[in-house]
Amino acid sequence: MLKSKLSAFLSLLLVFLSGALVGAFAYRLVAVNTVLTSGANSARPARLDPEEVRKHLDAEMRDRVKLDDGQIAKYNKILDETHDEFDQIHKKANDEARALRESQHEKVNAILREDQKPLYAQLRAEKAERERKRHQNEKQDFKK
Repeated sequence: MLKSKLSAFLSLLLVFLSGALVGAFAYRLVAVNTVLTSGANSARPARLDPEEVRKHLDAEMRDRVKLDDGQIAKYNKILDETHDEFDQIHKKANDEARALRESQHEKVNAILREDQKPLYAQLRAEKAERERKRHQNEKQDFKK
């Protein structure tokens, strides 16, 4: 009698543990597929229309902070000035990065033999073309 109770208990335990294992595996499989699927369809979140964003910000400041029309005008001027400053910072950073890349290419060219220089130039041209196509595809995705 004791053997049959122990056997039944062990069988029940084995069934429970196998169910937990299968459930955990299935959950992991579904969770990974969900993340991969959502990431593939939305590589980059859609950007909002800047005018719509500004209207939303204005409405939020009017409703929640209780700004009047004069304050809204000053608030918008501050946003415009800040936007212009960010544009200047981005332009400066892009210019510095471009100069750094060019410096890198010049240094690489300096260590190459004459027969390697055309191969390096070809490699750079191919990479630039891939980057141009990727950028063009991102622009098309943005317009959708």
